[in-house]
Amino acid sequence: MIISLEDIDILARTIYGEARGEFSSTGMAALIAVANVVLNRSKKKSFWGGTIRDICLQPKQFSCWNLKDPNRTAMKNAMRGEILFDLCWETAKNVLEEKWPDITKGADHYHSIEIAPSWALRKKPLLTLGRHIFYNLYKETAL
Repeated sequence: MIISLEDIDILARTIYGEARGEFSSTGMAALIAVANVVLNRSKKKSFWGGTIRDICLQPKQFSCWNLKDPNRTAMKNAMRGEILFDLCWETAKNVLEEKWPDITKGADHYHSIEIAPSWALRKKPLLTLGRHIFYNLYKETAL
């Protein structure tokens, strides 16, 4: 996969919007896990699209990109030079370059512990990290 600066930026913003609130309790693991899910989706070439941009911006996949999501403004306004956004940027770069491991064990989906989406019913989680639960929906994970 050819990695562009746009790929890194969009993934960094996705990580920031989805996991920055977890950083204080789980550290880098929360950031890496979100990046792992995006990279795992890119390897599956499914309905999410073939590029990092397509995957991250696919409607209703990563809530931080939803127009009414409260994280959207913070994510869109994040700038290099801000410590946490710089960590998200480095995470995006290192995960996309596959320099860092997949700590999610192949997860391609996750959700907050506060919701129970229908797609997660009777699926076995691969990992619970902070307030997120991770799954691989294209691997046999039914209970």
